[in-house]
Amino acid sequence: MAVGLILPSAAFGAGAKSYKITGTVVAATGSMVTVERGADRFEIDIDPATTKGSADLKVGSTITVTYVMSATKIEETESRPASSP
Repeated sequence: MAVGLILPSAAFGAGAKSYKITGTVVAATGSMVTVERGADRFEIDIDPATTKGSADLKVGSTITVTYVMSATKIEETESRPASSP
C-alpha cells in the first residue's frame, strides 16, 4: 500500500523534491501516521482529504509514504566569528 502526501505545488515551489520511507505503522490517527523503520520512528502529518490511501492505515501494516519537506519556521541564528589560527 502506498500513501502519498499530496500538497499544493505553489506551497513548495516548482520542483520540490519528494522522498519515500517504507516501514511499519506503529500508530495512526485521522491526521498523523507514525512509521517505524529499524530503530527510527517518523511522525508524518496527513490530510485525509488529499492523501491517497490514508483511510486504510492499520497498525502493523508495512507501508511506503511519499512526502515532501516544508518549513514551518525559519530563524536566523547568531553567527560566530571564525577562529584565528
